[in-house]
Amino acid sequence: MQTDHSMMSASAERDVRLARDILNLLFRDPQYPLTVHLWNGELLRFGRGAPRFGLTLHHPGALWRALLGGGPLALADGYFRGDLDIAGDLYAALSLKSQLDGPRPWADRLQLVAKALALRWRASADTDGTPATQPHARTGMSSEVHRRRRMMAHHYDVSNAFYRLWLDRQMVYSCAYFRTPDDALDRAQTAKLEHICRKLRLQPGERFLDIGCGWGALLIHAAREHGVRAHGITLSHRQLEMARQRIAEAGLQGRVTVALQDYRDLAGEACWDKIASVGMFEHVGLRNLPGYFAAAQRLLVPGGLMLNHGITHEEDGWGETLSTRFVNRYVFPDGQIDRVSKVMGHMEAQGFEIWDVEGLRPHYALTLRHWVRRLEARHQEALQHVSEVTYRIWRLYMAASALQFEEGDIGVYQILASRRTQGLAPVPLTRQDLYLAPGVSPPPAPYQTAS
Repeated sequence: MQTDHSMMSASAERDVRLARDILNLLFRDPQYPLTVHLWNGELLRFGRGAPRFGLTLHHPGALWRALLGGGPLALADGYFRGDLDIAGDLYAALSLKSQLDGPRPWADRLQLVAKALALRWRASADTDGTPATQPHARTGMSSEVHRRRRMMAHHYDVSNAFYRLWLDRQMVYSCAYFRTPDDALDRAQTAKLEHICRKLRLQPGERFLDIGCGWGALLIHAAREHGVRAHGITLSHRQLEMARQRIAEAGLQGRVTVALQDYRDLAGEACWDKIASVGMFEHVGLRNLPGYFAAAQRLLVPGGLMLNHGITHEEDGWGETLSTRFVNRYVFPDGQIDRVSKVMGHMEAQGFEIWDVEGLRPHYALTLRHWVRRLEARHQEALQHVSEVTYRIWRLYMAASALQFEEGDIGVYQILASRRTQGLAPVPLTRQDLYLAPGVSPPPAPYQTAS
């Protein structure tokens, strides 16, 4: 008579055999050589040459969920929960997206589905005894709703100390500006702050508003280097506290202020000479863009300049795609972006005149790769401030975003515009003043247009 133990062993061996068959179909011709460790300790190799990355599958569910309708998002879920681990080159590992979603013969597709269904039916337990049909027990999450809420909250509830681990010294959480690909991140972020100030042609004594000021880096730079009186608004209590602390440390309390405020609650008209919004309008929502730019136009003096720095999409609107689902599920629940042409259309409809548009897509790809490297190097320190789930979300999100910028799926643009007025142009005839050496005075503005 067969014992329960021998029956369990036979079932476990069938699971492993099915997994081998599935993986051989998936990775028949992988984009990068890789290894896969199965839950029983077996090591499989795919592709020729030294492996670029390795997967460790801790139980059968990590595999069949990705094949039975879940695709790359299910694989990401499994990585966040700890059902699988990724070692080595994370950027190469992201090629799994194409391995799961890429074209393949119908015979292979049918085999994959059939074997995944068989694996699901057979898989009764993972290596630690947790039923494979209840993956949330691996991280102590009692329900799908709780898991989703916990994952979405990570972007807003993490501490300043977590960001400090991988951002530059000034804690600028937006695209840097690289004069060469070898620039250090600190140098590139300072260059970005100066680039924005020069585009706005900031002058001593001007009133400058930063919508979504983060930890205050642009405010401090603009006041210290260009002599403006600056005010910033944020919706983050943690950012507000640190920004005020850094302003005090810089001795700029009399010239720089910060408030916890929504842009819609800013009162007055023609109160600011210059406005910047850097990495904020992605959260506004496409339906709210007319109101957002109308508010900025109202706040500017006639002829005053606004610089809007934000991420854009290669397609119209914010349709349902793998990328948009990932971003809204794990990173920015309210995030929406559109084509740069649509953004400029909203600005023009609200009374802005556009003077300059600069694409910085390669710069954001470089920035994200810096952030990923810095975060990975301080993994253990990061776990003092966030959970392993949150660390993995940030690591995967930033690496995937770097690839999207490199491939051109998304972009980032600085749009310089003014509150439309007749007669005077608020910018020089050329961009030469943007690239003058430090200490060289640019020509005065405004500039009389030809009659």
